[in-house]
Amino acid sequence: MPLWAIHHTPGFFTDEDKRDLAARITDHYERAGLPRFYVVVIFDEIRSENLYVGGEPTSVGLRVVIDHIARHAPDKQRRNGIAHWIKSILQPYLEGKDNLHWEFHVDETSEDLWMINGLIPPPMGSDAEKRWVAQNAVSAY
Repeated sequence: MPLWAIHHTPGFFTDEDKRDLAARITDHYERAGLPRFYVVVIFDEIRSENLYVGGEPTSVGLRVVIDHIARHAPDKQRRNGIAHWIKSILQPYLEGKDNLHWEFHVDETSEDLWMINGLIPPPMGSDAEKRWVAQNAVSAY
């Protein structure tokens, strides 16, 4: 499951921006073969006086924390590709923001420590996973 926790200062995103960004993120993972319901995007508005960079409050900031659990990049080249894809997804929302500080990172968490609705997700490429993708829902397997 990809989990995107997007921490941002007030006014950074409109409601339409949030829907669009969440859809773009989800579409990408679906194209990679994941069920849409694996993708969780959380927008967390942080008041400027509560977001510090280098010990100083940041008036315009974005910090994205991404957990990849369902899939892992096998090598540095693929990880770099993921980083560039993330930058390209975020780029349209960064333009026109003066004094912006932004960054992201991706953690790859063991899939052994993950459940959805009390079930361990099926193995990658299995018939059960294909059924989850087709149904876009958790089901016993």
